[in-house]
Amino acid sequence: MSLKTSQLAFKDRVNHEVNNEIMRKAVVKAQETIGANRQKMVDELGHWEEWRDLSKQIRNHVLANLDAYLYQLSENVQKNGGKVYFAETAEEAREYIRQVALEKNAKKIVKSKSMVTEEIGLNETLEKEGMQVIETDLGEYLLQISGDKPSHIVVPAIHKDRHQIRKDLAEKLGYQGEETPEDMTRFVREKIRQDFLEADIGISGCNFAVAETGSVCLVTNEGNLRLATTLPKTHIAVMGMERLAPTFQEVDVLITMLARSAVGAKLTGYNTWLTGPRLEGETDGPEEFHLVIVDNGRSDILASEFQEVLRCIRCGACLNTCPAYRQIGGHGYGSIYPGPIGAVISPLLGGYDEFKELPYACSLCNACNSVCPVRIPLAQLISKHREKMVELGKTPTMEQLSIFGFTFANSHPTLWKVGVNMGAKFAGKLIKNGKPAFSVGALAEWTKARDIPQPEGESFRQWFNNRGKN
Repeated sequence: MSLKTSQLAFKDRVNHEVNNEIMRKAVVKAQETIGANRQKMVDELGHWEEWRDLSKQIRNHVLANLDAYLYQLSENVQKNGGKVYFAETAEEAREYIRQVALEKNAKKIVKSKSMVTEEIGLNETLEKEGMQVIETDLGEYLLQISGDKPSHIVVPAIHKDRHQIRKDLAEKLGYQGEETPEDMTRFVREKIRQDFLEADIGISGCNFAVAETGSVCLVTNEGNLRLATTLPKTHIAVMGMERLAPTFQEVDVLITMLARSAVGAKLTGYNTWLTGPRLEGETDGPEEFHLVIVDNGRSDILASEFQEVLRCIRCGACLNTCPAYRQIGGHGYGSIYPGPIGAVISPLLGGYDEFKELPYACSLCNACNSVCPVRIPLAQLISKHREKMVELGKTPTMEQLSIFGFTFANSHPTLWKVGVNMGAKFAGKLIKNGKPAFSVGALAEWTKARDIPQPEGESFRQWFNNRGKN
């Protein structure tokens, strides 16, 4: 998998997802449940806005001193016996991991959930070498066996219900059990337990790396990650270069915000800290540890007006409140990063040519701003994307011509007056049963779900001037 998850055009994706009743019901339920639980945790913690301010300060401090903290982190990882590789591009990251896997003659690889490995398209690279790559997060595993794509940052299989999951398990793995979450989970657990024992390499992401100690912090809800990182002889952790904290003191704050914002819990089920490979005399842990630090466009973002998006801790809170995501789900965005965060970061990582529609999949309602635990002004950054695309000429040709025509008419008073008067007089003949006789471009999309009132036959100025004569 890579950043882009669909080859369908944006409108085709949206039309498909708007009619996906299973997905929409699942997303509504999740948004309401997680939202209610989150609010309970926010109220219980108290001083929430101050916590948000502190989290923002921590992340801003890291970004302002990123080079120093990355150096400190790499030095400490190596002191602990680990190996560090800085990958400027997705290709470099994939190639390094591929070489490690080939050197180990790896046949089976177990993975815990990781957004950055999906971003760089790691699985496909390893599978081309004949290696079996097994996603061990339950949601990711279910998507993998069905050939589906994640639709949420935290809850990847949010778009599926238990009936679909049971059908997938039956067709792909011969499952014959009941259609209950407990039975299906037990079946998957038993299915992949042996994979943990047989795996040559375990691959994980990294929620936060602690520069002071060279540790990686991993936050999960299942426990699969601990098996994936301690049983195989080699552990490879892959992290976006911005996912740093100076010390455990700052990690404590960020985890407090992450769990509450992501799933409405005080803490996730498992909070794991790993510091290098197994030492002499220790019985648990890998013999070899690699930390792959991925840039893949983040340096460019850091130097741009979009720098604030790098504060993101991947909690998914913006998805859990977004009205657009509620209607089109994650697959409507066509990126592994959907929702408001995806509308900002996908065009930055993948370019406007691939993701120019995403900044328009937003009503700029500011709901995402109000829940972001690190105060990223997502709505304003989305608006900034729109401005940039206008400057770069990336907006649709019809839209450019429409704006040019409006601007020209608006700057010539006589032409504007004639146009308004003529428009008011003939508009009634062009609108029938609340719909225009013909429409193109953005106008066609806007009027598709709206009824237009029948015109009165006169402009506002004409009505205003005549109001006292009647």
